[in-house]
Amino acid sequence: MSVRGCLRLIAALAAASSLAAAAAEYEPPAQQDLYLDAMHSISEGRQNEARDALTRMIEQEPQHAGAWLDLAIIQCELGHADEAERLFQAIEARFAPPPGIREVIAAHRATGCQAWRPHSQLSLAVARGVDDNVNQGASNPNFSFGSGSTRTDLVLAPEYLPQRDHYTLLSTDYARDLTRGGITGFAQLRIRRNDSLSNYDTASLQLGIERPWRIGTWDVRGIGALGALTLGDRLYQRQGQLQLRAAPTSLLPKRWNVSLTAGATHLAYPTLTNFDSNTFELSASLIHQGTRLQTQASAGYLLDHGKNVRPGGDRKGWFGGLQGRLPIRGNWIGEFGWTRQHWLSQASYSPGLIDQARHQDTQLLRAGLTIPFKERQTLQIEIRQVKNNENISIFQYNSRLLQMSWQWQPF
Repeated sequence: MSVRGCLRLIAALAAASSLAAAAAEYEPPAQQDLYLDAMHSISEGRQNEARDALTRMIEQEPQHAGAWLDLAIIQCELGHADEAERLFQAIEARFAPPPGIREVIAAHRATGCQAWRPHSQLSLAVARGVDDNVNQGASNPNFSFGSGSTRTDLVLAPEYLPQRDHYTLLSTDYARDLTRGGITGFAQLRIRRNDSLSNYDTASLQLGIERPWRIGTWDVRGIGALGALTLGDRLYQRQGQLQLRAAPTSLLPKRWNVSLTAGATHLAYPTLTNFDSNTFELSASLIHQGTRLQTQASAGYLLDHGKNVRPGGDRKGWFGGLQGRLPIRGNWIGEFGWTRQHWLSQASYSPGLIDQARHQDTQLLRAGLTIPFKERQTLQIEIRQVKNNENISIFQYNSRLLQMSWQWQPF
């Protein structure tokens, strides 16, 4: 916690106890909601919204000492030195604050009310791993099409069967505040290089913006992102995404949280014909913060609209998952996850050749161990298994991956 955060906590506690005699004995529910809204906005970095809520709070309840102090501190942190000083003087005149509160005010006066400074976060990681199916090769080498006298049996060439290789993965995540209102910009970069199978090397870049709102008793976040993926050093996919997440601030018991998500994603494949698509998602997540175990369950419905001539046409599906984190030994953290995604295509994949409508059922199992060993540095060991079951045998594949990574957060 920062020095300013500690000072704010001390001030809030002091205002609730030492200044209780100066505050109103009864606080109506509407005023309580305003104050809780302000505290929630402060915790998420939305200083302007917190300032507005506290200003309304003071207009409705002029004797709320805590609101006066929080508003003065926010004005100071926003760089409004004159307004902050006016509020500090009003607090000293109205409430005769005890020594603890006077020390908080003196500390802000001594350090000055500096203008807003954006906060940044950076994470870097280097990983080494082994994948027994880099190319997502088919589990069954035999394939047939047609029926009766026209039936043809084929055996897939070796390059279409599972191929094993070691790889190196470099990744970085960067986020930075763009405005005082909590708008954040972010960038994500992933580069994977295989030791031998360079045709399956990948690199991805995603740039986006996230904006928070407060609508009634709901916290809402809007996310917009653009990205690109290369395969074998050639541009393979472009993507654009819009997403809206909403979470109620007071609905479930303590330690429980729920969020709803609606999103749309456009995928374009420059090197493939008729594979572009638009996918729409509606989903929900339920989170439980236990004293030790933290779990999250999610489920959603998917619609994927492609061009009329896309193999298989449009498709619909669903997904579900369960993730968890649990302390194992000291500060070691164990992680587990399971996800399942199911797709149903509406038309045959390739009339006259593959007359079946594609049904895809993919499950991912994941287990990991995170070991902090230095300040802002961790070692992570991860195992993944993917089982992709399909009614068309050439698309079925299984893969297993073992990866060890070093992660560093310089700031």
